[in-house]
Amino acid sequence: MRVHLINPSHLAFGVGVITPRWLYVLAAATPSRFGDPVITDETLEMLDPLAIEAGDIVGIGIHTGNALRGYEVGRLARARGAWVVFGGIHATLYPDESHALGGAHAVVKGDGDIAWGQAVNDCVAGTPNIVYEGGKVDASSFLPARWDLIPRDKYMWASVQTVRGCPKHCSFCSVWKTDGQKPRQRTADAVVSEIVELRRRGFRFIALADDNFYPVTLTDIKMASRRADPAQRMNLEATRAERFELMDKLAKLPADMVFFTQITMEAAEDPAFLDAMRRARIKGALVGVEAVTPAGLKDIYKDFNYAGETLVERLRAFKDAGVHVLGSFIFGLPSDRPETFEATAAIASRAGLTFAQFVMLTPFPGTVDFAAWEKTMESDQTRIGGVPLTRHWLIPQELRPKVYTPHPVMDADEIRRRTQAVWDDFYSLPKIWERSKCVESLKGRLAFVMISKLYRQMYANTGIATDSARVNRSARWARMIAAPCRRLFAAPPMPDLQANQPPDLLPGTLDLLILRTLVAGPLHGYAIADRLKIVSRDVLQVGESSLYPALQRLLLNGWVKGEWGASANNRRARYYTLTAAGKKRLAAERAEFERLVVAIQRVLDLT
Repeated sequence: MRVHLINPSHLAFGVGVITPRWLYVLAAATPSRFGDPVITDETLEMLDPLAIEAGDIVGIGIHTGNALRGYEVGRLARARGAWVVFGGIHATLYPDESHALGGAHAVVKGDGDIAWGQAVNDCVAGTPNIVYEGGKVDASSFLPARWDLIPRDKYMWASVQTVRGCPKHCSFCSVWKTDGQKPRQRTADAVVSEIVELRRRGFRFIALADDNFYPVTLTDIKMASRRADPAQRMNLEATRAERFELMDKLAKLPADMVFFTQITMEAAEDPAFLDAMRRARIKGALVGVEAVTPAGLKDIYKDFNYAGETLVERLRAFKDAGVHVLGSFIFGLPSDRPETFEATAAIASRAGLTFAQFVMLTPFPGTVDFAAWEKTMESDQTRIGGVPLTRHWLIPQELRPKVYTPHPVMDADEIRRRTQAVWDDFYSLPKIWERSKCVESLKGRLAFVMISKLYRQMYANTGIATDSARVNRSARWARMIAAPCRRLFAAPPMPDLQANQPPDLLPGTLDLLILRTLVAGPLHGYAIADRLKIVSRDVLQVGESSLYPALQRLLLNGWVKGEWGASANNRRARYYTLTAAGKKRLAAERAEFERLVVAIQRVLDLT
């Protein structure tokens, strides 16, 4: 029996830009007794069905864009006798759909850090639940990815998550509903530890794959300061301080490392934050501009953004701080007019954006836009390939429209043509060459041109074009360009790189020490680490980046159980208790450790 983790895609490019992090996090969440999972990323190469055998467990992660292909993979896996488990944003929103169309035995809703291991264990026992409520796990339970399983020659950028959740409520985005509006922030040590592992393996370009790297704005703190109760202000300031702590530690990593993230426009008003980003070598950020007019921003509930020349100034503030911007724009908003496209292209140019993407408004499930659109479509009988428009992700790829919502002054084809024209203009060779001045050497400028062309092929021609021949041609071009582009991002491995943390324990001893510590009774994570430090007289100092993955490993194997409660200072904490199976494991590990210590001592005593 093997465990498979599959990232479905209807297009494969041979090389990926950014690692699909969830594959490697769920690999870490897979109980170790089942061995290393088989990972298939179809953006690289398509799945070989013969690799799946009866009795295997197949985990498939889907978002709305790849749900249809995911269901095809699920049905295939079930037909081969495998257990099929779906997860991801789309499966969280539509669990019944995964069962009805994807052959699912089970669906994990929400975070999979804990629930995935439970699903695997239940499948092995032949008793999977229909739905597992993964919920929104506490940041202390976030698992570091199994980067030891990554194919080194297949991705340009690696990815590390520092925070989940976004406090905003943009109408076109589902993140604030699925991941929550309360930021769940990992400790700086946990993040840095994972980044160090990636640099050891030769990755120097790291995407900080966050919903919003700037979860607390200066305006948030100012508004909280007006309240009589200082608690909220203090919490916000603590979250902000943790961001600065992380950036300070990033700045101490090898000087060749480069980071990219996703951030809101409000960070442009925070010079201290931008300066910290510069020092941390966060040299790029995706900024959701979305619209360039006040009416457009109002359409999408994003009136905290700016328009016109003020927008240009704010975007230039990023560039002045050494942060290159990938600006994201949406076309097809109700207030858009034909002249909006040209105005958007002009602002993207004047603002000095290094990269840009121009997407057409699509109502995605879980968003405010989708709920409103679905309601207006209740009496609409339009079907494409037998599928109603309100289930557009189920329409066959070659029949799928590019625009779904009716516009007051433009038809769908005009919006598509004008959007494509903006892509063509922004990524024309003369304009790319002009923007390539952001790097100094001729080699660097030529690399910039290649990467710009690759980005356009991957995200414009394959996503907007209605001509299937053009889509296939673009995919082939992308495959050809991707391989040499990947080499531009490669770096020699640094296997001896160390994080500035206490030295690791001997392999396998941390689990033993945790189990022994819990003999006295339930403890939360911090208390376990503190107990180890006190009893060892400060010799054993276990950081969170080591402690919590170990606790998660013990939970998945059934050697401890966890229950939420209140700590001594009345903060929410997870308490861990030794199980009967854990007591047996402790006895076995202790006997093996003592045998090993005796053997080592005999070697040391040689004369």
